[in-house]
Amino acid sequence: MTEFVAFEGGHIACDVVGEGPLVVLSHGMGTWRQDFRHLVPLLVGAGYRVVNADMRGHGESSTGWASVTGKRAISRADVAGDLLGVIRYFGGPATIVGHSMSGGAATIAAALAPELVTAIVEINPFTRVSKVDVGALLTVRRYRRGGFRLIGTQLLKSRGMWRSYLDVAYPGKPDDYGRQIDDLMTALRRPGRWEEFMKTGRTTPADAEARLAEVECPALVIMGAQDPDFPDPVAEGEAIVAAMPAGLGRVAVIEDGGHYPHAQSSGRVAELVIGFLREHAGDAGGRTG
Repeated sequence: MTEFVAFEGGHIACDVVGEGPLVVLSHGMGTWRQDFRHLVPLLVGAGYRVVNADMRGHGESSTGWASVTGKRAISRADVAGDLLGVIRYFGGPATIVGHSMSGGAATIAAALAPELVTAIVEINPFTRVSKVDVGALLTVRRYRRGGFRLIGTQLLKSRGMWRSYLDVAYPGKPDDYGRQIDDLMTALRRPGRWEEFMKTGRTTPADAEARLAEVECPALVIMGAQDPDFPDPVAEGEAIVAAMPAGLGRVAVIEDGGHYPHAQSSGRVAELVIGFLREHAGDAGGRTG
């Protein structure tokens, strides 16, 4: 069922299903909670209570939030605060599974409220500040194709460029890909929604990078090796883990995965996440999925 968690600045839409230790899912910029549509039933079947949340300004969550940055922006710190509020509402602690921008938000949430965050999973996260690698633009085709489309999306405010980026970011596509992307683009044409997406580009991951050394809980970083957002996705994942206290984090790689492996290769991602949850998220009632 869908619940709307009320905050002073708006509400966050959440699908809530299952029983067991709490797992909160948070998608990346410019998409919505349906990105996790294939992962949710696998986590529920393994014995977890799953809250799948729309980021502020996205999906069915409300628009027009004030940012802690003081800008007309959506930052990782903003999203982290929302996630902690969602965890409190549903009775934490919880494991946060954050994709892309929400990976950085998971880092901040874990550092700010260790009593509420049991563990974190970051999928292809933007948790560190990175610069455009000009050399890689010349030599790494997927990075060049993805990078130009992302830049074009922000500079030109182009829905067509965003859709083209998504096609690159999914080197393998689930059977329902076309319909889901059509639905997403329809949602982004709703009044105010594209403007909210554009707000995510007005801050950097500096707020998340500054918190990496403060994380106290176990962390799993899952990288798609074919992610067009990074010249070397595996090296990016390893750098994130290296910035955390020693022994807390580890990296797992989906060799054929793009930027959305949880939608593209949900079975493999579920295997990794459930194994990690078994170690760190408490009793799931002995269910095997």
